[in-house]
Amino acid sequence: MQFRTLLAGSAMLALLAGCASSGPSETGTSGEAIQANSATYQGTLPCRNCDGIDLTVTMEGDEQSGAAQRSFDLTAAYRNHPQNPPEESYAGNWDVLTGTADNPEATVYELVPNGEGQTYYFLRVNPQTLELIDPQRRRFQNNSMLQLTRQQ
Repeated sequence: MQFRTLLAGSAMLALLAGCASSGPSETGTSGEAIQANSATYQGTLPCRNCDGIDLTVTMEGDEQSGAAQRSFDLTAAYRNHPQNPPEESYAGNWDVLTGTADNPEATVYELVPNGEGQTYYFLRVNPQTLELIDPQRRRFQNNSMLQLTRQQ
């Protein structure tokens, strides 16, 4: 099972089950934005058929850079998956969007892979934390399980 298929399936299940968060959310605007030339975020996402998906996202450039100077690399590795799928890697450019379904002031990073692959959306919860959100920029109910922590 590919990571993008898993995420798309997870998003669809969450939407069908009504799991999009409607409660209070963090602003996503506190503190500083991505300012360094490079920032790496890591975390382990839940996986239905394995012990988790180790996700690493490295973002190059900063919010003030031109679109061509903002790039990313994303890798996903499955822990103890019965089919032992290979590690997946995606690269492309990222953009800065403003607003989520719950917070019009929130900062969202849109990661668009080159070639095939789905677009990923991450809410900037704070300078050290990104959270995977759905394409309609809504948080999932299990949002704390979908967070990545800045490593550098």
